[in-house]
Amino acid sequence: MPTLIQLAPETEQRLGVLAARTGRSKTDYLRELIESGIEDAEDYEMASATLERVRQGLEPIHSAADVRKDLGLDD
Repeated sequence: MPTLIQLAPETEQRLGVLAARTGRSKTDYLRELIESGIEDAEDYEMASATLERVRQGLEPIHSAADVRKDLGLDD
């Protein structure tokens, strides 16, 4: 489904200049930036939820020393 967005004039101009300079379309840049932004937002949400579980004592915590020992990195 198509989505319509309105950009600030300065952003539209910068996007146009970038597209013209690189030979890529504005649509290509917008698609790439949105996909990257969604990935970042998903990563942040997952990290935030994990941190909340840690604070509530619902998520196990492992010290770096224990991890090194378990992986045999201190041998």
